Amino acid sequence: MTKTSVTTLIMKRKFDVPAEKVFEAWTFAEILKKWMFTMEHTNKVAKSDLRVGGTWEIIDHRNGKDYRAVGEYKVVEPPTKLVFTFKMPQFSDLEDDITVEIQPLVTGCEMSFTQEINVIHEEGWTTQDIEKAHEDWKKETEQGWHYMFLGLKELVETGKITYPSF
Repeated sequence: MTKTSVTTLIMKRKFDVPAEKVFEAWTFAEILKKWMFTMEHTNKVAKSDLRVGGTWEIIDHRNGKDYRAVGEYKVVEPPTKLVFTFKMPQFSDLEDDITVEIQPLVTGCEMSFTQEINVIHEEGWTTQDIEKAHEDWKKETEQGWHYMFLGLKELVETGKITYPSF
């Protein structure tokens, strides 16, 4: 059995729209396919069965490969809380837990995002190796979400995402 440990990533973002609009962006397939792990023009599948025990799935096609992200909804409390599992089966059978909490503000809302990241250990790792891996995995995960959250913000506030040309 693979040895693992967990590190926690917490991120916060403010949006100039009501909490309902941000919650919908996390749960409606037609919106998910535009920002979450995908871009609309590379998305092959976006599904969301929004109920406790329901599942979600996204398949993105890039550089000749399919990248699949899947999970199950554990808590659904519109428009303020969503808890779900996240895994990419092509890379690992491990599931992370993600909690999205959306707090209405006088104007707009604030999203708190928490991901419990499963970190796979290599044989013979020391405590320092594990600590470094936690920081590395957290940093890489945060970078990915940072870019997705830029798209999410633009999408909910303007109705579209302008993708940079790389």
